[in-house]
Amino acid sequence: MNAHTRMVDAAEPRHDWTVAEIEALFELPFTELVFRAAEVHRRWFDPTELQLSQLLSIKTGGCAENCGYCSQSASFDTGLTATKLMDTTAVIAAAMEAKAGGAQRFCMGAAWRDIKDRDLPKVCAMISGVKALGLETCATLGMMTGPQAKALKDAGLDYYNHNLDTGPEYYPSVVSTRTYQDRLDTLAHVRDAGLNTCCGGIVGMGETRHDRAGLLQALATLPKHPDSLPVNDLMPTTGTPLGGSDPVDGLEFVRMVAVARLVCPKAVVRLSAGREHMSRELQALCFLAGANSIFIGGKLLTTANPDRDTDAALLADLGMRPMGAASAVLVEAVGD
Repeated sequence: MNAHTRMVDAAEPRHDWTVAEIEALFELPFTELVFRAAEVHRRWFDPTELQLSQLLSIKTGGCAENCGYCSQSASFDTGLTATKLMDTTAVIAAAMEAKAGGAQRFCMGAAWRDIKDRDLPKVCAMISGVKALGLETCATLGMMTGPQAKALKDAGLDYYNHNLDTGPEYYPSVVSTRTYQDRLDTLAHVRDAGLNTCCGGIVGMGETRHDRAGLLQALATLPKHPDSLPVNDLMPTTGTPLGGSDPVDGLEFVRMVAVARLVCPKAVVRLSAGREHMSRELQALCFLAGANSIFIGGKLLTTANPDRDTDAALLADLGMRPMGAASAVLVEAVGD
């Protein structure tokens, strides 16, 4: 079996990756790693297409979790003012604006440890309203039960985001108010309800390459690989325990994207938080290495994101277009 045949075989999804195997991928010469990831990417996707999502914080701040990276934790003084759950009409209006700006998926995030049954009807109304606009729907609402997941599915939710954040060994250094198993249990409820999973993590929190390999091994050995796999570059926030973290080297970040593509070949790998401080060239390398989704709009939950015009210029200069059958319409919207 020649090297090319072995690489093509590796493009088939596996669920038995070991941390050692994944660490070996990280150790490949940079150009070889990116080449392998690019070939695998082309097996499953059009490399000139990007899936475009937009994210809205529907309930900001006051979260009971103590995630060391998060500006919305009630445990840290970050200067953020907590808000109540938004009105449904305001959320739908924001979704309409996002669609007009080229978004294909509208993501709603609430700073909760877990969703409460009392809030479920209002959140379901938001989801149904956004779905009626013809957008894909995604939500990140913390931990939830099986019946809650089913209610969200029935309301029209397409994707549920629940990140593992980092590898299991390093996880206790980042958050202590919930366990890794808590996160895995929520993902199981999501899958059992028939929802698509959106699950990834963050780099730049002081973790080692071994920890990054541990995260990817956890994702690649799930019963079903994440449908969307966000790779976030930490946006340090003053007042949080990780606010003074040193940035990850750009080439190391590209390695993370490339290895994510190799171990979860059919996942849509999203270049998520952190693009605001990435050069155009670094983003282009990430797309070459297998990233094929971004958040658009000038803001994520509470952190900055490149604005619409900046992204439109980048996509145009790279000859890239939005993913899917409605590409022609969306290209016009993004490029206005």
